Amino acid sequence: MPIYLNSLFDRINSALPQTQCTRCGYADCAAYAQAIASNEAAINQCPPGGAEGIRRLSNITGLPVQPLNPLNGLEGTRAVAIIDEAWCIGCTLCIKACPVDAIIGSNKMMHTVIEPACTGCELCLTACPVDCISLENVTGSRTGWNAWSTPDADAALKRYEVHSYRSSLDMRKVPKTPKKTIEAPDSRTSEPPVQAQPHVDEAERKRAFIKAALDRSRAQRASKE
Repeated sequence: MPIYLNSLFDRINSALPQTQCTRCGYADCAAYAQAIASNEAAINQCPPGGAEGIRRLSNITGLPVQPLNPLNGLEGTRAVAIIDEAWCIGCTLCIKACPVDAIIGSNKMMHTVIEPACTGCELCLTACPVDCISLENVTGSRTGWNAWSTPDADAALKRYEVHSYRSSLDMRKVPKTPKKTIEAPDSRTSEPPVQAQPHVDEAERKRAFIKAALDRSRAQRASKE
């Protein structure tokens, strides 16, 4: 890749709000910045940056200012996620979905949001199986970069980099499932061969736990209606 593109990428990436919301259509802000630098994406695909973000990207790239693409979303106020602790089932799915580690908790225990660290990316909303997460406006009528700041973006980027690094380490620690073998029966004994036990991995246990928690949650809500 040419050196000038690396420099251009850095400038573009620094102009993005680093919410890591993926509404631009890319995996994270860095991927979107790289796409812009490579002339593969337009500069009007970042709702959190809004009109001011588009103006900043225009100044960097020399591309004309254009309205935010509504297919990517609308410019809005900054919101933070709030967890209804009464309905949280402790499934940890929102924790895994949060790109900046703004949600804390443990398996089968109540979760809570570190509000100053929340970027309002909304990724936890779709991850929650019991819809116990909502968004709360914390900037009044201020939107886009008027509701955000460069220090906010820098802090979010640092948290995202730590989250990404730790996730990569976790992936390396995932053990490979050993293949199960069944020994042939010994003709010298009448005892039946030992059958290999089916492997129940952590994902299957997690699904079973979430299903049971969902059933309990639905039953509780139905009893209150």
